[in-house]
Amino acid sequence: MVAKKTPLYDEHVKLGGKIVDYAGWFLPVQYEGLIPEHKAVRNAAGLFDVSHMGEIVVKGKDALPYLQYLLTNDIESIETDQIIYTFMCYPDGGVVDDFLVYKYSEEEYLLVVNAANTDKDFKWMIDNKEDFNIIIENKSDQIGEVAIQGPKSEKVLQKLTETDLSSIKPFYFNRKVNISGIECMVSRTGYTGEDGFEVYAPAEDIVTIWNDLLETGKEDGLKPTGLGCRDTLRFEAGMPLYGNEISKDITPLEGGLKFFVKLDKVEDFIGKEALNNQWKEGLKRKVAGFEMIGRGIPREGYEIYKNGEKIGHVTTGYMSPTLKKSIGNALIDIKEIELGNEIDIMIRNKPVKAKIISRKFLKK
Repeated sequence: MVAKKTPLYDEHVKLGGKIVDYAGWFLPVQYEGLIPEHKAVRNAAGLFDVSHMGEIVVKGKDALPYLQYLLTNDIESIETDQIIYTFMCYPDGGVVDDFLVYKYSEEEYLLVVNAANTDKDFKWMIDNKEDFNIIIENKSDQIGEVAIQGPKSEKVLQKLTETDLSSIKPFYFNRKVNISGIECMVSRTGYTGEDGFEVYAPAEDIVTIWNDLLETGKEDGLKPTGLGCRDTLRFEAGMPLYGNEISKDITPLEGGLKFFVKLDKVEDFIGKEALNNQWKEGLKRKVAGFEMIGRGIPREGYEIYKNGEKIGHVTTGYMSPTLKKSIGNALIDIKEIELGNEIDIMIRNKPVKAKIISRKFLKK
């Protein structure tokens, strides 16, 4: 199957972006380089093409009860124009996907899902529609999205709109923001540990917004940023990545994300019984943070040992551009997750010492 192109593909090529096939999409992994792009987001601002993300609308009389049944978090707890992070699980507690839910009204919601999972998520939602009186629509191809992230993101974006962006609180959105003469939806969530905004517009208009932002943000140090630094940034900020820290085989509880699983929610949701049992019986493994003591960079999938016995594997590992240390996340035996505990990571078939630390790598 040929990878798809976002509406911004030609812009990435013009900017010299190194294009890769990511989740079935041609996207830039970097332009100038991972490190300068990472630093731009930490110190100024970076602009990401996230038009590959999936957008699924759920609307109708039973939209809320349906989402309460489908998702682990308490969707009833949010107000109109607010956003909540949640999981959609299988009956065994494994994760179908993790995503954000935008509440338009009591009877209409937008789900912004992971690109690689969009078709799977949409099918799962249709298959579990039951007798709920709702309409589920996949609007992904109609919507373009860019994310501007970093301490100067509000300053840059504010130059293109008369809407007071400071009025949009974290995890809220405004559906009627005029940017470059285009009516957009702007939210304030981010996936980098920095302040930032997501701009949603009709797919055919997103090129205008992208180019206007790059031009306007030049003097403030805004750079186009690729998938490479998106991963190092989210990792430093302690954000999970589907397929790494959570997956169909790793439950949200094992991923250390119980806060987003409301086991005390009145409504039954798919996976609730399995997750409840897992929590009551006690976790056997969990995702923990670690820092290398010996030399070497840990990579996803590397095996982890303690006293010669295999206890888990690396889910994400990097030389952190901000901390300038080799750090990572690992899914390991629950008995070994105590802070300061030493473990061995197999790097090129040799055990290299590391120690367990907090997953909050970035103190912000």
